[in-house]
Amino acid sequence: MHDIRALRADPSAFDADLARRGMAPVSAQLLAWDEEKRQAQTLLQDKQTRSKTLAREIGTLKRTGGDTAGLEAEGASLRADMEGLKEKVDTLGNQTTNLLATLPNRLDPSVPDGPDETANVVVQTWGTRPEFACAPKQHFELGEALGQMDFATAAKLSGSRFVVLRGALARLERALGQFMLDLHTTEHGYTETQVPVLVNDDAMYGTDKLPKFADQSFRTEDGRWLIPTAEVPLSASVAGDIVDGSALPMRLTALSQCFRSEAGASGRDVRGMLRQHQFEKVEMVSVTTPEESDAEHERMTRCAEVVLEKLNIPYRRMLLCAGDTGFGAAKTFDLEAWLPGQDTWREISSCSNTRDFQARRMNARYRAQAGGAPAFVHTLNGSGLAVGRTLIAVMENYQNADGSITVPEVLRPYMGGLERIA
Repeated sequence: MHDIRALRADPSAFDADLARRGMAPVSAQLLAWDEEKRQAQTLLQDKQTRSKTLAREIGTLKRTGGDTAGLEAEGASLRADMEGLKEKVDTLGNQTTNLLATLPNRLDPSVPDGPDETANVVVQTWGTRPEFACAPKQHFELGEALGQMDFATAAKLSGSRFVVLRGALARLERALGQFMLDLHTTEHGYTETQVPVLVNDDAMYGTDKLPKFADQSFRTEDGRWLIPTAEVPLSASVAGDIVDGSALPMRLTALSQCFRSEAGASGRDVRGMLRQHQFEKVEMVSVTTPEESDAEHERMTRCAEVVLEKLNIPYRRMLLCAGDTGFGAAKTFDLEAWLPGQDTWREISSCSNTRDFQARRMNARYRAQAGGAPAFVHTLNGSGLAVGRTLIAVMENYQNADGSITVPEVLRPYMGGLERIA
């Protein structure tokens, strides 16, 4: 999570980073606990040393028939003191760890200040927005008119925020996922990976989803979690490892089902597929060295952009401001696709550099050379892309006046040559 040594070295900078996220200072409390803990540890070590010496003295006296009563009384007092000190060290350590676990990553200096998405910065815009002879429709209007997007049946089966896709639209969603996987594995150097969609507490904690986002996730009765994204199992696959530096960067990708409770999203994006409890996403994860992580962040974001360019979907890259950057991220680029039916830009990918924030939580390290000291890796994650949202973007940008949807050329091989959904 956070390096306590860096906090000791410059507590004001630590608090300043929190202030950029609108949070109160905590360094004074953390350093007070840290100092009290270190004092207790020093005292404990002194008493442990005396206890070992005392044990030898008692042993010598017993062999010579000497009186050990006074030393044994001192030993009993030492044991009681050590037990109390151990409890104090553990308590202070837990207090520190629990507080640190709730604190977000430190922001990169290039992240702009700002309280929310209104302060995000447009880095670049790509593509030409399509023009229509009449007002473009939203994806759910198109899908329901085609009889291939069914929210009523999904609600009957599962409740709100689910959808049933049928026919060519179901195949189009599958085509998008396969196309993205093929692109990332054959052209972008990612290794395709099949991952579990159920993970344990350690995997969620290590990838900064616990304790912060417990209410955003679904948990099974046996204590496992449905993954909010394949970032969790992909990143956590190196938890506890010391990776050979020559194997870095590791680039992994997976197409998986994702699950989010959408707690706090009541009333937002109620219509359509934008905000679902269950959805598919192609995830990209990189594990690399500190020296290469900034370049890897740019590379990853570019891989996501290529998907949109090959689909000819207009998009813009956004640099998120301090108040909109996610809990675990030091810096994030969002890609927003143009949705004609909504007449607005919508996030379709988020690519984040977490630096060593996750690595510290899950003790993921690498060794640069034989005999060298291990250091924490840097982990990055990004959507390449959210499949459901990409389906929305394709439907709205490729819609026709008669309600049909033209299939993008790059997807036609995955659709058996189908050119139009009608």
